[in-house]
Amino acid sequence: MFKNFNGYHLIEAYHKVSHERRYHPGRVFKKSVEAVIVLIITLVLWNLPTTAFGIEGLTVVQQRIIAIFAFATLMWLMEIVPSWATSVAIIGLMLLFTSDSGIKWLCNPEEVGGLLSYKGVMACFADPVIMLFIGGFILAIAATKTGLDAQLAKVLLKPFGRKSDNVLLGFLLITGLFSMFVSNTATAAMMLTFLTPVFKQLPPEGKGRIAMALSIPVAANLGGMGTPIGTPPNTIAIKYLNDPEGLNLNLGFGQWMMFMLPLVVVLLFISWQLLKRLFPFSQKTVELHIDGGMKRDTKTYIVIVTFFVTVLLWLLDSVTGINSYTVALIPFVVFAMTGIIDRRDLEEINWSVIWMVAGGFALGYGLNASGLAANAVESIPFGEFSPLLILVLSGLICYGLSNFISNSATAALLMPILTIVCAAMGDKLDAIGGTPTVLIGVAIASSSAMVLPISTPPNALAYATNMVQQKQMARIGLIVGIVSMLLGYALLYVLGTLHAI
Repeated sequence: MFKNFNGYHLIEAYHKVSHERRYHPGRVFKKSVEAVIVLIITLVLWNLPTTAFGIEGLTVVQQRIIAIFAFATLMWLMEIVPSWATSVAIIGLMLLFTSDSGIKWLCNPEEVGGLLSYKGVMACFADPVIMLFIGGFILAIAATKTGLDAQLAKVLLKPFGRKSDNVLLGFLLITGLFSMFVSNTATAAMMLTFLTPVFKQLPPEGKGRIAMALSIPVAANLGGMGTPIGTPPNTIAIKYLNDPEGLNLNLGFGQWMMFMLPLVVVLLFISWQLLKRLFPFSQKTVELHIDGGMKRDTKTYIVIVTFFVTVLLWLLDSVTGINSYTVALIPFVVFAMTGIIDRRDLEEINWSVIWMVAGGFALGYGLNASGLAANAVESIPFGEFSPLLILVLSGLICYGLSNFISNSATAALLMPILTIVCAAMGDKLDAIGGTPTVLIGVAIASSSAMVLPISTPPNALAYATNMVQQKQMARIGLIVGIVSMLLGYALLYVLGTLHAI
C-alpha cells in the first residue's frame, strides 16, 4: 500500500495483525493439516479416470484443469496462504502441466490432448483489465504524493457544516466518492485518520462515535460499486462481459457509471438514515479539522488536469472511441514523463491484487482455451436450469463467501463458471435480463458482504479503532448488505429487460 498515504500506519498495523494471526504456531499446524487435505483432493482429481467426471470427450489436460480449479477453490476458501500466492501457484501449475511449454514427458499432446498456449497463460498478467487496475493505482499514488487527496477531502467536507448528522453524511458521500477511484483499503485508512479529531470531540458514552466509525467501511464497500476500477470484482466482471471471444458487450466505463452511480448514491443515503437511527448522536455539532493539504507546484496542477481528463475520457469512451483500458495508461505516461511517478512509486502499486486477479483470469483462460467449457456445456444440461434459481444462488453464494474470504477470490472463482453456465442457458436468461444480470450481480453481491471485521479490509480497519463492537458492525452490515443486493438486483433486472446493458 502507499507509504506516504494518509493513514498508512493503520494499514500497516492491519497487515501486521493479519500476518501474526496467520503465522501463529497453533494456526500454522491447522493450516498444514488443511494443506495436506487440499493436496490429497487435488491429486485424487488429477489421477481419476477421465470417465469419472461424466463429461464426454474429456482430455487429460482438461482433467488437470479441473484439478487445478479445485485446488484454487480450496486454497482460497481456507486461506492457507495469501490469495495472491494461490494465484501464482495456479499460473505455475498451468504452465508446467497443461501448456505447450510444460514438462515434456507429461505434456505430449498425442497422449494428453490439446495443450494451452504458454503465451496465452502468461498474457493473463498483461490482460487489458490489468492495465485498468494499474492506471487506477497510478492515479491514487499521484494524488497522495501531491496532497490532492487531503485537499479534496477538506474542500468536499466543508459544505456539510458542523451539524453532526450532516458531517456523518459528508463522510459517507466523500468516502464513497474516493473509493470509486482509489483502493477501498487506502480510502478507509485515510478517512478514519480524518475522523480522529472528530472522535475526540464526541462523548465516549454516546453512539455518535460508532456511527462515524461505521460510516467509513460501509461507504468504502458501497462506493466501490460505482466504477469498473472501484473494486476488483467489478473489473473481473468487465473482463468477462467484454471478452471479444465471449460476450463481447463492449460495456464502457461511462455506461457502467450511468447505472451504478445512482445506485451507490441511493444506498449511501439509506445507510445515512440507518446509521442515524441505530446509533444517534448525543452531541449535535462537531468541528472538522483536517491536517495536511495540497502542494501548490507545477506537478500538482499536472496531476489535477490529468486526473480530470482521464475521468472525462473514461466517461466519454463511447464518443471518443478510446476504450477504458487505453485511457488508463494515459496518466501512467504523463506522470512517468514528468517525473511525478518514479521507480520507487512503482513498488507502491498493489501487486498482490494484480497477481490475485491474473490467477483468476488464468483459470478462465484454461477453461475456455482447453475446450473444457465447451465440453461441459454439451455434457451437462445447464439449459434445463431455472434462470431465477441461477440468479439467486449465484448472488447468495457470492455474498456468503465474500463475508469470509477475499471478494476478489470469490469473483475469480465464480465468474468463469457462471459465464459457462449462462452461455449454455442461451435465451432462457432473457427472462432475468441475460448474462450481464448474473455477472454484474456477483460484483454487487461481493461489495454487499460487510458483516464481519474479516469481511473486508475497510471493516477490519474500522474495527481496529476500538470504537465499534462486532455485533454493531454485523447489525449495520447485514441490513445494508441485504438492501444493497435487493436494490442492485432489481436495477439489473429492469435494465436487462429493457436491453439497456
